[in-house]
Amino acid sequence: MKNCFVKASLCCMLLLQLFTLAYAQQKTITGTVTNKTTGEPLPGVTVSLKGTLSGTITDGSGHYKFNTTRSLPLTLIFSSVGFKSEQVQVSNEESNNIQLSSTEILGEEVVVAASRVSESILASPVSIEKLNATAIRETPTPNFYDALPSLKGVETSMQSLTFRTVTTRGFNTNGNTRFNQLVDGMDNQAPGLNFSVGNILGLSELDVASVELLPGASSALYGAGGMNGTLLMTSKSPFEYQGLSLRLQSGVNHVGKQQQPYVGFIPDIAARYAKAFGRFAFKLNLCYLQADDWQALDSTNYDRLNGKTKAGFSHASDPNYDGVNVYGDEITTTYGTSAGYLNGVAVSRTGYREKDLVDYGTKSLKLSGALHYKFTDNLEGIIQGNWGKGTTVYTGSDRYSLRNFDMGQYKVELRGKRFYLRAYTTQERSGEAYNATALGTLLNETYSPSATYDANGAVTGGWFAEYATVYNQARLGVFQGAPGVKTDLEAHAIARGYADRNRLVPGSENFNTAKKTITERYIGFGTDRNGAKFNDKTNLYHYEGFYDFTDHVKVLELQAGASFRHYALNSDGTIFDDANGRIGINEYGGFVQVGKKLINDRIKLTGSVRYDKNENFDGRFTPRISGVFTVAPQHNIRLSFQTAYRNPTNQDQYIDLPIRSNTRLIGGLPALISKYDLYNTKGYTQASVQQYAATGDPTKLETYTFGKFRPESVSSYEVGYKGLINNRLLIDAYYYYSKYKNFLSYLVLIQPTQPLASDPSFSRANIFATYVNNPTDVVTQGGALGLEYLIGKWTITGNVSYNDITKDSKTLSNSFNTPKYRFNLGLSNRNVYKNLGFNVMYRWQDAFTWNSSFVQGEVAAYATLDAQVNYRIPKVNATIKVGGSNITNHYYQTSFGNPKAGGIYYISLLFEDLLK
Repeated sequence: MKNCFVKASLCCMLLLQLFTLAYAQQKTITGTVTNKTTGEPLPGVTVSLKGTLSGTITDGSGHYKFNTTRSLPLTLIFSSVGFKSEQVQVSNEESNNIQLSSTEILGEEVVVAASRVSESILASPVSIEKLNATAIRETPTPNFYDALPSLKGVETSMQSLTFRTVTTRGFNTNGNTRFNQLVDGMDNQAPGLNFSVGNILGLSELDVASVELLPGASSALYGAGGMNGTLLMTSKSPFEYQGLSLRLQSGVNHVGKQQQPYVGFIPDIAARYAKAFGRFAFKLNLCYLQADDWQALDSTNYDRLNGKTKAGFSHASDPNYDGVNVYGDEITTTYGTSAGYLNGVAVSRTGYREKDLVDYGTKSLKLSGALHYKFTDNLEGIIQGNWGKGTTVYTGSDRYSLRNFDMGQYKVELRGKRFYLRAYTTQERSGEAYNATALGTLLNETYSPSATYDANGAVTGGWFAEYATVYNQARLGVFQGAPGVKTDLEAHAIARGYADRNRLVPGSENFNTAKKTITERYIGFGTDRNGAKFNDKTNLYHYEGFYDFTDHVKVLELQAGASFRHYALNSDGTIFDDANGRIGINEYGGFVQVGKKLINDRIKLTGSVRYDKNENFDGRFTPRISGVFTVAPQHNIRLSFQTAYRNPTNQDQYIDLPIRSNTRLIGGLPALISKYDLYNTKGYTQASVQQYAATGDPTKLETYTFGKFRPESVSSYEVGYKGLINNRLLIDAYYYYSKYKNFLSYLVLIQPTQPLASDPSFSRANIFATYVNNPTDVVTQGGALGLEYLIGKWTITGNVSYNDITKDSKTLSNSFNTPKYRFNLGLSNRNVYKNLGFNVMYRWQDAFTWNSSFVQGEVAAYATLDAQVNYRIPKVNATIKVGGSNITNHYYQTSFGNPKAGGIYYISLLFEDLLK
């Protein structure tokens, strides 16, 4: 023991000496950057040491400081949007002051996402959008993520105040699984629930360095899933951005009291602290938000068999009423001849409004931290963790109350000037999440079962039997509670009132007790089952590497990368078909990219190819070819052919979930199809059952035969132009044409359990919803035009986008879910008068049809106006910001079945660069 202690002490002393020696060799370079015209300090200027990864960002007073072991003299590069970049040689450690000349030139942004290497946004080979730290700070929306729809061609689906998903170029869905989102290189899609968690688990706005968005196919560089785009969010380095930043924001919503009788209060606080000590640096982030969520209150009557809305808003006009945001009324029966006057009549249970079932007290807590160590100026190690927990509402095949849902991402990375090695894991925990439809159904079954049976399976009673008995008595005038012969509507009202006599009233003690019991029991059958709660503990493990060989090859640019991913599905049978054990899935892939500049760098050609393999599917190659042609200085034309593909999601493959009466959502893998005997006892397609119901002709019924389950793919052609005119007008335009093969579509099958003559209305049939490949190609096209114009300190922006589906399937729904036209207009000035700035953004989009596994319906056209005014106080590095999103408070909806959103009005106080 003593020898061990001595050895450990000697090791510690040696490490301390090495650290001291390394620290002593370091030099601290400091200085100030100011505006050459006004003399004012310039915050946010990038200061980098030429030829290395070292550098920093100037603080609110224009000061900069960073450490290096390189010998003097050094060459520093100073760059900032709107100012001429400068390279300066410094020979001293201190007082290296520099002045930058204002140019107000657009198009100087540098992007990485388009090619995985740094390049001018003007020379990008494909369409790309970017928000830098300054643009993020000045966005008029309450947070930067809500500002993404102002980017050219971006579409979103908002399911909650804290839950918004993003996509581009069509096929907008609530989960948007055709769109990748990466946070510091980590895929932030929930591996079990299969939706990108957006900014529920994401970056604090104080820690966002940049956001880059690639619209369209991007699998060639970023792997399976990037069918319709990729979003890359990059956090700030603790070496470059040091000190304490605080944001105290307070907002209100529900101002018009359309959804609740009082105004909602939204406290939103964030803090970031970063510090560098020689080669070591760390950062910590904390964010917390709570609010009264937007409420889904649509009581429109919905016909689930035909997938469309119908007349009525309650059972008063339709005994088979099924409200869009009312749950439990999906349970229905069609009475037979023994029901007397009700023969052939369909009746549904009385449901509960969503507001009585889900938790609208939305919350979001985000914690993150990172340790960085620079082994040399060009080699950095990173250990990072992001963790988030919250309560929100998500829309899948039903509405899900994600209460105390949490997810963590933990990463180790080694990064050099030309390479990186990265490993991370995503740990998903469903917390107290539950299915609102299942809750509504089970509340009904708690106070009165829909039907009771004897030992032989014959109906002996229940809610529907009581309803029929009382209805017939009322029609005959013999019901004791209401004497006299009644009309059809009167009899239905009397029957429902009697059958609901023991109904659990929302807010009552009995209702709350039953709700608590059901939401604490898991979905399924057995001990602690027959409830509405999920039990998801799915994990993801990902490993990848990248190397840029350009310095070694010299004659061309060459990059390569590879990755391996393992999913460990673990829902205990509450989501997946994993009641008998966990499910493991392996994926691997790699890519190579080659680029070459020709004719005095006026032409750049780039080609890449990627191969990916999922153990359940055949491997796929996804090539990309692009060319950028500089027709004149600052004027570029781009051409590209891009491919992408995506494997069916984990839910598409393995889900096994009851979602409503007699309906089960199952994965498309052969094992699930066989489990429910759909290969042999084939189901009728929903479309053919609709035709049969309309005509009464049994020959209209068509069974479905399953084929091979495959990944879907897309081939996309794009031509674009990006140019700068007179250093004042930036133009970006593109047109694309995309063809999808093996498109994954949602299919509903009605599997009869009895001969057609015994059950002509299929009231006792099994209903299965699953995912299959569309046998016909799906073709889309579209384009966009973006303009940015500078007039002095004023910036005028505008963009318009067009998306259309030109070839659709006649039998399978493809859920394009996208307005044909949308546009954004903006006006801003960062310093209109003595540190006073503002930003205004107007957004409009056309009406369109929304089609999902939850509901189908029309989304009305809408317009919103977002605005903010800010005042900077340089002496204390503070900014006061007052603004609002949708300031006209005109409630709008992004997707049918989801809540409508009104205005949010806020005031925030931001402090930066404290305690440096």
